[in-house]
Amino acid sequence: MTLEASVPLHDPRDSALHRHPKWKLKQDAKEPLIELSGNWSAEQASAMEIAVADLITDVKGARATFDLSGVERLDTVGAWLLDRTRHDLRIKGCTLAFENAREEHGILLDEVDHYDVPPEAEVTRHRVFDLLDGLGHAVLNLGRDLLSGLAFLGEFMMALGRVVTQPRRFRGTSLVNQLDFVALRSVPIMALISLLVGGIIAQQGIFQLRQFGASAFVVDLVGILVLRELGVLLTAIMIAGRSGSAFTAELGSMKMREEIDAIRVMGLDPMEVLIIPRLLALIIGLPMLTFLSDLSALFGGGLVAWLYEGIGPRIFMSRLKEAIALNTFLVGMIKAPFMALIIGMIASIEGLAVQGSAESLGRHVTSSVVKAIFMVIVADGLFAMFFAAIKY
Repeated sequence: MTLEASVPLHDPRDSALHRHPKWKLKQDAKEPLIELSGNWSAEQASAMEIAVADLITDVKGARATFDLSGVERLDTVGAWLLDRTRHDLRIKGCTLAFENAREEHGILLDEVDHYDVPPEAEVTRHRVFDLLDGLGHAVLNLGRDLLSGLAFLGEFMMALGRVVTQPRRFRGTSLVNQLDFVALRSVPIMALISLLVGGIIAQQGIFQLRQFGASAFVVDLVGILVLRELGVLLTAIMIAGRSGSAFTAELGSMKMREEIDAIRVMGLDPMEVLIIPRLLALIIGLPMLTFLSDLSALFGGGLVAWLYEGIGPRIFMSRLKEAIALNTFLVGMIKAPFMALIIGMIASIEGLAVQGSAESLGRHVTSSVVKAIFMVIVADGLFAMFFAAIKY
């Protein structure tokens, strides 16, 4: 019995490079003989895949032979496909041998078989080990992030030192432009959100304190909470989501378009041109926005206290003066520059780590926002413990 198969190409040209691969299976002898002809090369990849799929199905027996005398052209793709077919038939229990191959074809088949990579054995592990493995990788990544952050901070301080000692290197116009973006354009949204949050805190505080007949202490609650914690934390989170993500996207886009490399080729330092103006704008702008956020939150809390509890503006201001001191206000203002530095560093590191794809840009922008918000909250907790320890 003789089976023949050929797979026509879409390209109708009958040239030497476009002769489609054929195979003929002869099963009359003791061992099946498969005669190959045509071109088994990369140009015929689709045709070869179809031919080999049919061939594996039709071959029966414990041993078979490939006769390669009719093969006109064989490259690495065709040799790898034939070698893969041999391994697939071996799995079915059929041993396959190559015969009558040209010298160059035989050398290529031997090389492909020599570099065959065996499939990796599946390793069954308990879920606990997978959990520990993931935890270990997370700890390693955290350590790398901390080291890269410290290295970036050192580089930033060195560049800032050069700018201070050589004022001509300072880019004041860029700083003013970044201040406009970070601080001035953030005023409306920051004022509105702080106003609403201050009103919500006052409302909930009044409802809870009424149970104890101490609703007047809502002024103390709003004043201390806003000035020490909430004002700066809310501002930092908003800036991390608004300005931090924008910095990462800007630097990442410049990295993708090789503009940062062009800056280096021009003999300029990207740290001085791109990073210092952005970080200084954050360090200057975040305390200003924190002050505005404090005022808006207190105004919102006072307005709600007036509407819900009848605490007028004079009474509210009088109780507020008794409840807070200068250190209450300074605690929030001291935190602001450090949080700004954290946000700016994370945004810059993630932006400079972007690779040459839009997927990488989106991933690093997301990572920038998440890491910045997380680190801001961690820093706020550390500051809270520090100020409580020194009773400030």
